[in-house]
Amino acid sequence: MNRHRRTLGLAALLCALGPVHAAAPAAGATERGPRLRAVAPAEPLQARVIVKLRSGAPLLRAAAASQAAPRPRLAAALGARLGLALRDGRALGPRTQAVHAAGIGSQALARQLAAQPDVEWAVVSRRRTVAAVVPDDPLFGAGQRGSMPAAGQWYLRAPDNTAVSATNALGAWTFGTGAPSVTVAVLDTGVRFDHPDLAGKLHPGRDFVSGTDDTPGDSDADATDPGDWTGAGSPCGAGDSSWHGTQVAGLIAAASDNAIGMAGAGRDVMVLPVRVLGQCGGFDDDIVAGMRWAGGLAGASAPNPHPAQVINMSLGAPGTCEPVYADTIAELAAAGVAVVVAAGNDVGTAVASPANCAGAIAVGGVRHIGSKVGYSNIGPQVAIAAPAGNCVNTSGACLYPLLTTTNLGATTASTNGYSDSLNYSVGTSFSAPLVAGTAALMLSQDPTLTPAALRALLQSTARPFPTLGAAAGVAACQAPGSTEQIECYCTTSTCGAGLLDAAAAVAAAAGGSAPPVAVITASADTVAAGTSVQLDAGSSSRAVVAQLWEIVDGAERARLRNAPDAASTVLDTSEAGTVTVRLTVTDAGGVQASSTRSVTITAAPAAPAPAPAGGGGGASSALWLALLALASVSLRRAGSARSRR
Repeated sequence: MNRHRRTLGLAALLCALGPVHAAAPAAGATERGPRLRAVAPAEPLQARVIVKLRSGAPLLRAAAASQAAPRPRLAAALGARLGLALRDGRALGPRTQAVHAAGIGSQALARQLAAQPDVEWAVVSRRRTVAAVVPDDPLFGAGQRGSMPAAGQWYLRAPDNTAVSATNALGAWTFGTGAPSVTVAVLDTGVRFDHPDLAGKLHPGRDFVSGTDDTPGDSDADATDPGDWTGAGSPCGAGDSSWHGTQVAGLIAAASDNAIGMAGAGRDVMVLPVRVLGQCGGFDDDIVAGMRWAGGLAGASAPNPHPAQVINMSLGAPGTCEPVYADTIAELAAAGVAVVVAAGNDVGTAVASPANCAGAIAVGGVRHIGSKVGYSNIGPQVAIAAPAGNCVNTSGACLYPLLTTTNLGATTASTNGYSDSLNYSVGTSFSAPLVAGTAALMLSQDPTLTPAALRALLQSTARPFPTLGAAAGVAACQAPGSTEQIECYCTTSTCGAGLLDAAAAVAAAAGGSAPPVAVITASADTVAAGTSVQLDAGSSSRAVVAQLWEIVDGAERARLRNAPDAASTVLDTSEAGTVTVRLTVTDAGGVQASSTRSVTITAAPAAPAPAPAGGGGGASSALWLALLALASVSLRRAGSARSRR
């Protein structure tokens, strides 16, 4: 059979495994990109809702007339209306009580109850715990040593003035760390089931990689990744094994708070590994067969005891959306399965397929400061952007990769471990699982969310893209064309609705709101006295309704030019030293958050001596002009050095 082969990074087309882009972070240079090459039983739904009836409601009068005690017993009557078997919980007042139900989520039950004419309100009865959500996984925090990234798992923590694009999974976990009943399918190279940070987090899965062109459609129940290394004679070139599926699985749901390794974005959700990629990639028919099986669609090649609610596809190739992917994604959406796809790593060209298919949640990649990472594809099909990993420096240890689970074998499996600053994980392949893990946390709060509702909540809660913070010369991203487009400032028509805010998205799914986050972006952190610095609050939480700027230290060295409650301001400096500015933001509920940022002011360069007057000025004037030119060159070099930092 003549089949279209969808190539993996081995041919430099897969989102995750593209070629190395030896990159400089400044404008006009290329970002260092992907470097590889050309079970626990399901947790039943148990709803727990508190409901209050309206004063004088007919249902309340009927219930009171049939009971000796003046307290509500409403489960039977409300359940009959909804066609659900409700159970009475605690009475919490003359018109208020808790009701319980099996087989439906709390959020879904609360919505149905709130729609009843007799009901004044219905809210989820949430579990409250001590506010300790930081996992004890040793690689989570900053300050790592050895080859591990010093920034640790920066991409999961709350955003700050350095890691502007951090997703705030930490805040999302205050609403819940995920339900084991929610499953994310990882369509990839398979996984290493023996990795200790994936223990208990993996359903058995299935392998859909065809053995040869003569045996189409074969599959088996072993989704283990045997390694996808290739030798010099391979049609896709020589390269080591990527262990890519293991890396993606770890970002989604590595076992967390287990005192080893790392934390996964989805923490307590499950992963269903589906092997669709082998040496040199995978075929479209194998991939689509894996999609259908993963989502539990009718007619799949084998029964799936653990159908996924979310499918992550960190794969693709340039081109338009093929009908087979369009039809399959539409069928999965109708079945309630969300499909998250990486946008691609083709250095700013158009979004790859199948990320560009209608209904897919396409994910673009950003750097730690929030600008588009050089290798990420862009276009109007991108739904949202998330950290993809970036190195900042052009050589040596990578500073801001996405640390994750992997195997250390070059060809066949060896010791399990983690990607680090030398063997780093970067690419939109790793942006997508951060979104997929967030979607799983959202479904853990409200299992009734449709793929369209998930996309809408992810986009409506996203934080705005920054417009400051990159090196001099970085401009706004333009519509994709035939030429490569490196680092640029994202717009909503090129990189999606904004920066992934996991806390706000999960809070929205839970029917609440996440605390605001204050983020200051600055045009520079070090300037000469007499120079101005732009400060902007635009990358703070989208829900912010007010902001306040203050100088909290060094007011004698600078002043704020604009009104203190403006969305942005300008710091005018006057003398050498350090100035610290504080931003306080307030959301619609009156909750506040603050952040500070320091600016270092260096002494202003000495002005050149004036040219002497009188005769014989020819040589003196020439000397004066030469000194002036030398001072100008020195200033330009200093500015260039600062931009490279």
